[in-house]
Formats: sequence, C-alpha cells, structure tokens
Amino acid sequence: MNVLARTLSVHNYRSFKEFDVELDPDITILIGRNAVGKTNLIESVQLLTAGQSFRRPTASQLVRNGEGTCRIDLSFTGEGRRVEHALVCSEGKKSFFSNGKRTSAAGMRGLVPSILFCPDHLDMIKRAASHRRAALDDFGIQLNDRYAHLVSSYARVVEQRNSLLKEYPVPTDLLGAWDEALVQTGAALLSHRLSLLERIRLRMVDAYRAIAPTEALGLSYQSTVGEIDKSTSRAEIEELFRGALSRAAEDERRRGITVVGPHRDEISFSIDGREARDFASQGQQRSLVLAWKIAEAEVASDILGRYPMLLLDDVMSELDARRREAITGFVQGEIQTIITTTNLGYFSNDVIDRAKVVHIDGEKK
Repeated sequence: MNVLARTLSVHNYRSFKEFDVELDPDITILIGRNAVGKTNLIESVQLLTAGQSFRRPTASQLVRNGEGTCRIDLSFTGEGRRVEHALVCSEGKKSFFSNGKRTSAAGMRGLVPSILFCPDHLDMIKRAASHRRAALDDFGIQLNDRYAHLVSSYARVVEQRNSLLKEYPVPTDLLGAWDEALVQTGAALLSHRLSLLERIRLRMVDAYRAIAPTEALGLSYQSTVGEIDKSTSRAEIEELFRGALSRAAEDERRRGITVVGPHRDEISFSIDGREARDFASQGQQRSLVLAWKIAEAEVASDILGRYPMLLLDDVMSELDARRREAITGFVQGEIQTIITTTNLGYFSNDVIDRAKVVHIDGEKK
C-alpha cells in the first residue's frame, strides 16, 4: 500500500485564515474563481512534500497579512504508519517538523515526492536554459539526497570562485584550490544529471509518442566542459572540465565569473531533428512539457517503487482537449492527484465522478 496524503490544514497562511481539506486517495479537484487561493494550497502541499515551493518564498511571505505566525499541516498514512509533516513560520523563520520533531526542509523529502505542473512550466522550452536546468535539478533533489547535496555544494563553490575572480589581482593560489573543488563537485553533479536525464528521455519518448504519434522527440545535454554523455566516466568528465577551465581562464578573469560548468549547460529538445526552442509551435512546446511531467512521474516510480503525488495547478485551461485527455488519462491509475481549476467543464464525467470536488468557497462534494 502506497503512502498517501490524507489531510491538509492551514492556519494564517497566505490568503487563508483557516482551511482544512480531506484529500482523496485518487483525485481531488479544487475549484474556485481566480484569486481565491487555489495555488496557495498547491504550494502548501509542495512545501510539505518537497521542502520548497516553486515560488521560493521567504517565511514572512507565507504569513497572512496582519498575523504574526502561520502553520501548515499535512498528514500521511500507508505502509502501516501515520506521518505528520508541519511548517511553522514565525519571526521571519521557517521551522519544519516531522511527527512533532524539528527537522530541516530536506526532512520533508522522500516520503511522498510531488511533481508540480503549472502554467509557468508551459514555456519551459523557450525560456532561458536556467529554467530547464532547474527543472531537472529540482526533480533530482527529491529523489536522491546525494543529488541534493551536490546541487547545493556546487552552487557554493561557484559563488566562492566568482568572488575570487572579481578580486584584482586574482589570487592565483586560492583560485587553483577552488578550481579543483569546482572540477570535483561539478563532475559529480554532471554524472548525476546525465544519468537522470537518460531515465527521463526514455520515458519521455514514450509519453510524447502517445500525444503526438507522428513526431520524433529528441532530448540531449549540451555541456560547456565538452562532449559528454551517460557513458562518459567521472574521471573523463574531470579531465574535460580542467581543460575547459584552462581555455576559459583569460575570459573568466576579464568577466569576473565562472563561465564553464553545470551552471552554464543546456538541455535541448528537438522534434524530427529540429531544435524545439527555435522551431516548435506552441502546441508542440506544450506537448513536450506535458511529456516531461509524465516522464518525471514514471521515473520517480521506477526509482522509488511508488508514484509521486501530482499537483496540477490551473493547467487545464492552457491545454487543448487532446492534451487534457492525455494528462487525465495518465492520472487515472496509481497517482494521487490534486488539480485546481475554475471550470469543471475541462473534465470528463468519468473524472468528475471519480474525484472529490472541493469548492474553495466552502461547498464540498
């Protein structure tokens, strides 16, 4: 039996004074007009499953105007146990709890991963490369503590190295030590990224074929350290990294920033051999993102042995009928799903009959 989220409660959180909802083990649809707080509720679930939210809020931003503290509680049951996750925000600080014991944001991860799909994701294909890197890393962080550690460690190394590069003259001895830290941490992160991206690619090809059967999807990783793929060893990546740093040394000193490494890499999508960022239609872009999200859910199941929770925040209004059918068809299985919407007309009668429909104004089905 999978672990499932059961009850969500918020107190003095964002737009809510109080709100409690029993979550359906299958599909919960939160319906209400715009600006009633549906996305806030999706965010609260993400905070207590992933330890962070897509908004990257400060503690103060989570507290309702005029109040001093807020609290979010999310309970889980399954596998013979009950787990309570909580977040308390007070005096500008976030405090996470698991079964009443203080923990870190990382302590929220691993029990039930969550995958968010919201309108901001729909233009991921044409946005800056940082958005595609973040999509991959945010997913990896939920699956693997080592991945999470590498992402944070690498960011710290880049920050420290950039500080040295801005000094004049650049302290060569210190920079050399940070060069090696960059190579070691960056190569490890690249290995994890390449492995995870290959898993996503294999699942994404199938998902995209189901949405657009006449088109061929391509997904590749383009690294600033050189030509690498999933078969490239860690030692080979490190050697390529050192060479790339050597070639970029003059440019880095002139610009005062680190110009090679995972933080500058690209994740590239193609359709029938053509670069999606340049040539894909809006419909094709949305099909790619939809296939990516479906692939994330499948990969999470492959790695963890259970499906994650799927959070669909007002995306139905942005998808055409064919793509809405693809996503609702996918969730009608083992995936606990929370969907926000302004209109139940986006859903088939079968989905509505199976779902628990919650009106944010208080009326419930």
